[in-house]
Amino acid sequence: MRKFTALGLILGMLSIPVLAQKKIEFKEFTLDNGLHVIMHRDNTTPIVVTSVLYHVGSKNENPERTGFAHFFEHLMFEGSENIDRGQYMNIIQSRGGTLNAYTSNDITYYYELLPSNELELALYMESERMLHSKVDITGVETQREVVKEERRQRYENQPYGTILPETLVRAYQVHPYKWAPIGSMDHLNAATIEEFQQFYKDFYVPNNATLTIAGDIDYETTEKLVRNYFSEIPKGAKEIYRPNVVEPKKTAEIRDIVYDNIQIPAVIQAYNLPPRNHPDSYALSMLSTYLTGGNSSLMTKELVDKQQKALVIAAIPLELEDGGVFLMYGITNMGVEPKDLEAEVDRLIKQVQDQGISDEEFEKLKNIMENKIVSGNSTIAGIANNLAEAKVIYGNTNYINQVMDAYSKVTKADIQRVAKEYMDLEGRVVLYYLPKSAQPATE
Repeated sequence: MRKFTALGLILGMLSIPVLAQKKIEFKEFTLDNGLHVIMHRDNTTPIVVTSVLYHVGSKNENPERTGFAHFFEHLMFEGSENIDRGQYMNIIQSRGGTLNAYTSNDITYYYELLPSNELELALYMESERMLHSKVDITGVETQREVVKEERRQRYENQPYGTILPETLVRAYQVHPYKWAPIGSMDHLNAATIEEFQQFYKDFYVPNNATLTIAGDIDYETTEKLVRNYFSEIPKGAKEIYRPNVVEPKKTAEIRDIVYDNIQIPAVIQAYNLPPRNHPDSYALSMLSTYLTGGNSSLMTKELVDKQQKALVIAAIPLELEDGGVFLMYGITNMGVEPKDLEAEVDRLIKQVQDQGISDEEFEKLKNIMENKIVSGNSTIAGIANNLAEAKVIYGNTNYINQVMDAYSKVTKADIQRVAKEYMDLEGRVVLYYLPKSAQPATE
């Protein structure tokens, strides 16, 4: 959701002016039913973002019913007892608003951006979604088809589209992060309406939700509206299920081949990361940026530009609540063997582990991270998202104002240390993606 669009330009500069960090002011309170509410006032533009973060993602699912959290991201736009089926989006858009949602392994996030005089409408809509969304056969069957099509487009029919699920299933042996949020269509097809209804009752409750209102608001009026629309919603009947599983440290490399509908091979490496709120996460984020974050990153300069062994090399650093994955992939240049590209990737990782990074690169990295943080808070939508995640993931809403200090404490030695500790060449996943034409014939 939050992407730094000027990253390529920034990475190409040696001296980067750091944007001023403005403190994000907010007020918060919690209703008797457990709903936590965060308000941020910014009266410079007559817009307001209303969001609800439900602390439920794919990790909260039954291993035999994967894909439920992502499915509900779609299903909860169906309507409610008081909103006609299929009208949720139409109502918001007819008032000049935009809306969207996303699901991760840890959370599900809904938001609406509207003119500020439509705040009450947004609160009503979200309270309806929380109190009595339509979870019935018609909605389930409709959204099954939507999710099937999404799976076909984003995973099955997309070259290299299965990298994430194929990597996760090998990167995790015991933790429910082993499946991607898209889940299994077989599981969704096998589920009963009662199972869907129970999932809604278990997780989409006020004591598992954080409501954030950011923009052109008055605090007193907004709090009154929130209490009016959300206080009547009953607290969930039972304790929220959270997996109490610790993924064991890998001591051996997991290596495999995936034959895909592609023309050019790819090399994928995945290294397990600590929990998202771990102190090492800041140094690891900087290491990820140094290695693969843009046109002048170490691996792009060396493997794409100089050696021309790769057409592209990039990373998907999944920073997850219980411990994520640094997933790096490179697509080979014509005539380059995957093992040759892999060997050069390993050499560069070893170089950072043995030599660290230069003072010049370190200063550039610090500026990149600072600009990225400020950029993430440059819109009302970004602030709303970051406030909610600060509270839910880090347990402290004011983390939004502390994250830059955390990055400023990272040293060059920290980056070298985490490279050694977490990018263990003996405890990782390595996948070769090869064209189906290279698959050996079966007997």
